[in-house]
Amino acid sequence: MNDRTRVLLAVGFTVALFLSVQLGALALVEPFYEGGHQSVENPDDPTNSLVYFGIILVATALMLVTIKYDVEWLIKAMIIGVSVMISWYVFAELVPSVVTVGSVNVVAAAAAVAVGGALLLYPEWYVIDITGVVMGAGAAALFGISFGLLPALLLLSVLAVYDAISVYGTEHMLDLAEGVMALKIPVVLVVPTTLSFSYLEPESTEGVVDGHDAADAESGDDSNPNAASSTNGGPRPDGASMADETDADSAADGDDALERDALFIGLGDAVIPTVLVASAAYFLEAGTLDVPVISLNVPALGALIGTIAGLLVLMYMVLKGRPHAGLPLLNGGAIAGYLVGALASGLSLAAALGL
Repeated sequence: MNDRTRVLLAVGFTVALFLSVQLGALALVEPFYEGGHQSVENPDDPTNSLVYFGIILVATALMLVTIKYDVEWLIKAMIIGVSVMISWYVFAELVPSVVTVGSVNVVAAAAAVAVGGALLLYPEWYVIDITGVVMGAGAAALFGISFGLLPALLLLSVLAVYDAISVYGTEHMLDLAEGVMALKIPVVLVVPTTLSFSYLEPESTEGVVDGHDAADAESGDDSNPNAASSTNGGPRPDGASMADETDADSAADGDDALERDALFIGLGDAVIPTVLVASAAYFLEAGTLDVPVISLNVPALGALIGTIAGLLVLMYMVLKGRPHAGLPLLNGGAIAGYLVGALASGLSLAAALGL
């Protein structure tokens, strides 16, 4: 398989994963709200975004401590636990209640437990990706119905700035990236570029982070890409955003990203912009589109398209061998696309901003 084909397949697979998260979140918006999963009393309160960002900072510090003292298994246990919890939320809404014990959907519960078992016993790349899509869709939908338009826009803006600072300005997240990549947990989406790639192999993540240092040294830039924040506890994209900046992992040697057997895209890079997609679909009635299964309107569609546009630019940079923070492009694309869609639907700028 030549390099051009590998590039096209890698990009296509990455776009498919992002679209799966986005469409899954749109399918879950209404069921989650009807199921009582809205996690805040006032979704229009902008301080919700600041509280969440504070949790990110605290959780990041705690995870760095666990890595420093060689107790990374705590991170793995937390992420697998969160995976089971969010999978349960998703399956409980989508899987028919064929067998119930009390109010518990037994089939949905068994499927959620199976997700945890697969992650623990056989974390191959396709297990990680399938789990990541389920987690990502569920987390984005949960946040989408819990964050009104203004809080969602603030969340995306703050995290984009934080992502850029943590990639280009600080180095403490590099330790976190090194610690979590080897745990083989769904904090990243794995995009194989060779048929022989196996995520189960111990060396499958070797040099993923270290290679950035080499590339940075060659370019004379002392900035380092790093794994972004995660949250701690509750129905949210937790470990999902833990590896936001590992979107640049594929560019490790700074020459040809496809010399690697796989690219690694932070799951949070798919989740965070999708929060705005889900929020727009839920909180806006303008420009409603009649699409089966999913909730969709023109502003949400604009945010979805903007995210994919940002992803394509990001992939171009990554495949050129340049480490790059993901959320500035992805969130920026989502916000721009959302605003275009909102204005095209007849909303004023103030209404689009949730003011």
